[in-house]
Amino acid sequence: MASEAKRPKVDEDPTSDLSSEDPLKNFMRWCDKIGLTLSNKVYLSREGTVAEYGMLASGDIEEGEVVFSIPRAAVLFQSTTKVKAVLEEAKASLDSASGWVSLLMALMWEYTSPESYWGPYLSLWPDFKVLDHPMFWSEEERVRLLQGTGVPEAVDTDLANIRKEYSDIVLPFMRLHPDLWDPEKHTLQLYTSLVAFVMAYSFQEPLPEEDEDEVEQEPNFPMMVPMADMLNHVSNHCVHLEFTPDLLKMVSVRRIAMGEEVFNTYGEMANWQLLHMYGFAEPYPGNSNDTADIPMSNVYKAAVQATQSRDDQRLLVDKWSMLCDMEMVGEKGVFIFGQSGVLTVTELYNTLKILSMPSEEFEEWKENEGWEEVEEEEDDEEDKMMRALSFEAMPQLAPAGGGWYTPPPASPSTRTAGTSGLTRSCWRTGWPTPG
Repeated sequence: MASEAKRPKVDEDPTSDLSSEDPLKNFMRWCDKIGLTLSNKVYLSREGTVAEYGMLASGDIEEGEVVFSIPRAAVLFQSTTKVKAVLEEAKASLDSASGWVSLLMALMWEYTSPESYWGPYLSLWPDFKVLDHPMFWSEEERVRLLQGTGVPEAVDTDLANIRKEYSDIVLPFMRLHPDLWDPEKHTLQLYTSLVAFVMAYSFQEPLPEEDEDEVEQEPNFPMMVPMADMLNHVSNHCVHLEFTPDLLKMVSVRRIAMGEEVFNTYGEMANWQLLHMYGFAEPYPGNSNDTADIPMSNVYKAAVQATQSRDDQRLLVDKWSMLCDMEMVGEKGVFIFGQSGVLTVTELYNTLKILSMPSEEFEEWKENEGWEEVEEEEDDEEDKMMRALSFEAMPQLAPAGGGWYTPPPASPSTRTAGTSGLTRSCWRTGWPTPG
């Protein structure tokens, strides 16, 4: 049952000048005016939270209670901004690999316009200095502090693509609309800050289940959800955001005791992903979604080091080429380990199985174009893989085929990573999915 809401009676104009007040008070007054309903069991504060603003429980909250709800009309994205008509007309020219240009153009206008409906919301970030993404660190800091995590490489790619997107798409578009955008004001620096802002604070509405398998579907663009983005993240969260036709609601998923911080989830993310996209990481061992990656190439290198004869070396090259052709492994691929065991079980098990095959068995396997699929044995094979690669069983694996895969010393390139570790940069296939 939802708790009683608090909505004091206020003036009707949600964009009236509140500049003389504290930004948080401005924001709360604006929330009342635009129809956001907040439970009387929570409040926003900078004190007692893990970082910056956060939400705290002033009373016990039971599972299933609505913490707050916000009308869809108050959500900020390219279809609600005041410049939506211009953006819609230029939709084709604003298309990009990231898919974010229209939203970022809307944010640049809203962020710098005194007429913005979302002014009190955006004023909570007066200069974006609270954003601590590695993209704002010096290159020396990124390399020195994050070497081996994959984050410096991802950031380098991000920054290069941001610069290209700004120069190739954003600047030409702004020059066509000098009455709305000004390159002197809407700079690359502001654009980069807004990219980080969207990475850290936006949300995406889940696609309907019946649409998930459709070949073509409307892109699921990110949106800015006032109040929802005030909540901090932990993997053991206590609320989640629900989408309805008229409202977005933050609903408790477990009991929250008075005095607790109300945590949302940004998704099942490893620490490297949190750092890359949000500028923070959960202290060890708090992140139950944390993972470590072993580059697939390390397995090949270990096999090469232990292969003695030229015949065996040629056989190894043949096996690895076959695995690459099967797309079982790749130059930039990784084997992923979570806290409970190997997450890429099939890839790692089959790689080890093929690499350890005797020559005759491998030739037979090639002639048969792989293993014969026996449907009734699939479950048994999966159980076998899981058992063989469990943390308990791995130290007991017997050497095979020359014993090359006896566990080597830890590689310096082993790193923290997420379950989407095969894709390092959000710019390669578009931006990462926000929380």
